[in-house]
Formats: sequence, structure tokens, C-alpha cells
Amino acid sequence: MTTSHTFPPTYLKEDNLSEECKKLLSILPKEKGWIGSYIYNYQGFWISPRLLQGAIACQQQFQAQDSDIFLVTNPKSGTIWLKSLLFALVNRMKHPMFEPNHPLLIKNPHDLVPFLELTLYVDGQVPDFSSFTTPRLLSSHLPFASLPKSVQDSKTKLVYLCRNPKDTFISMWHFANNLRLHHKDTNSLEKLFDLFCKGMSVYGPFWDHMLDYWKRSIENPNKVLFLMYEEIKKQPKMHLKRLAEFLECPFSIKEENCGIVDEILRMCSFKSLSNLEVNTTGKLSTGEENKVFFRRGEIGDWKNYFTTEMSEKLNNIIEQKFQGSGLKFSYI
Repeated sequence: MTTSHTFPPTYLKEDNLSEECKKLLSILPKEKGWIGSYIYNYQGFWISPRLLQGAIACQQQFQAQDSDIFLVTNPKSGTIWLKSLLFALVNRMKHPMFEPNHPLLIKNPHDLVPFLELTLYVDGQVPDFSSFTTPRLLSSHLPFASLPKSVQDSKTKLVYLCRNPKDTFISMWHFANNLRLHHKDTNSLEKLFDLFCKGMSVYGPFWDHMLDYWKRSIENPNKVLFLMYEEIKKQPKMHLKRLAEFLECPFSIKEENCGIVDEILRMCSFKSLSNLEVNTTGKLSTGEENKVFFRRGEIGDWKNYFTTEMSEKLNNIIEQKFQGSGLKFSYI
């Protein structure tokens, strides 16, 4: 159902591009978009025009600091959950967990841990980092090789969150259609599944994205921590402590005894975050309603949507692409 009279929100606008960006788009391979009209292949991955302009701007302008912490994900892999965990963990001295006006209670996690290419550098903006406290918490969906050079070469720490491709796809399909609702026709499951399997999803191919960060985490475990969404869901306490150690801010015995670890997990739970007023009625500056980022990320939800053929097709792709890497997915 299309309601063309509805004024398109910022995230669906495609006319705010520089001449330089338009020129580049004219020579890049393109494919049907999941949210906007088209996605384009740039540096080996697929991206929408607005985000491409943001990606190029941050590659050219962003200067990393050694103390920076980046959360990187493939879209719809549990980003908002890990952003909230990361923010609460790193800022637990400045913002004690039990304080009544904790930032996570009044702001969306995307505002507290902003995306480089999607938020800070999008639409020709020049971000002002002077208000950021140290360590700066930032995020990106960019593949490793397309991150700003200073991020790759500095002591900046990267936390990568990976989720099994079947559930990731279902979450992406729901998300894309929610953002198109009332503005454009929605996309069928089959149509987007076909593109996903060809690697033509935003920031895809998903296998390249995951494998590159996986390899980097093995080569340089002090720089890249590779986390699996399903493993955190299964053993949240263990993985939160692992994350704290990687970021060199481990929990003290006193903190554990006072219930700080449990309180972080409680405050950052789906139930807690999704019921907050800011996340039920608020919007991001680019027009996305906060509530579209909260979909209960059940493990194995893909079984409610996939046919046997779809499951087998994706199994074959996963087997072929990840063979010999040592990276294995649960619940598929």
C-alpha cells in the first residue's frame, strides 16, 4: 500500500547529494534498494546514496583517537542492545546504574552511541566532537576495509557483533518494510531473500562483512573483539564481563557483589528499553521512529518465515562462504 501524499522523512530523501556524489553514483553498479530506490556497489559492498555520501565524508575527515571505542555490526544484528550495554558499561562511574536520570532512560541508544556514516557525517554535516567525553563511543556498519584509515591504524578498539544470517535477514526485511510503510510499496520476503543471497543487501555481502572482522579478531585480538548475538543471549553475564575486560574496564569484586553487572543487563534488556517513553514515542533526527529499532530478537524466529527451500539455499551459501574459516553459526 502506497500513500504517496505523505511527505517523505529524511531517511527516504535522495535529492540532498553533492555533485561529486551524483557523479560517482552514475558509474557505480546499482541494484534495487531495500528501503530507498537503489543501492550501489562501492569498495566491494552495497550502500544507499545518502549513506555512501556519509561514508566517503567520514573516510576523508574522521580522525580516530587511540581511546575511541567503536561498535560495528551488520545491520539488524542486535546493534541497539549492544550500544546500550556498551554505554552503561563504559560510563558506569560517570552515570551510576541506580541514578534516576540515567541517560539510557531518557535517550535512545543510537543518540548515545552515534553512527559515523549514518548520523554524524550524513547529508554533508560536519560533526562537532568537542562535547564528546573520553572514551568516545561511536558506531558504524562499514566493512573493515572501508572504515576511516585512522580507525584501522590506531589503537581504537572495535567491538563486532555478529548474528546468524537467517534471523538477521528476517529482521532486515521487517525493518526495511517498516521504514517504507506509508511512503512506498513494501517488499516481498521472496524478492529481498533473493537479493540477500546474492550479497545485495545494505553493507552486504553479509559473508564478506562477517568474515573480514572475524579474521581481524583472530589476527589482532587486542583491537577487535568478535561477539555472537546468540552467545550473549545465552550467557549475558559472562559476555558482559568479557567485553569489560577487552575494553580495559573490568568489574571489581565489589561491583559484582553490589549487583552492578545484573543491573546493567536489566536496564539494557529488551523489556526495559522498549517500554521507555523515548523509545515508544520518540524519533531520530533523520525521521526514523525509535520504536522501529525494537523488535524482539528471538533466536530462531526465521523458522516462522522460511520455506525448506529457502533454508537449504542459505545453508548452502553459508557452508560455501564460511568453509575453513572456523566461524560457525548457532541455531541455523
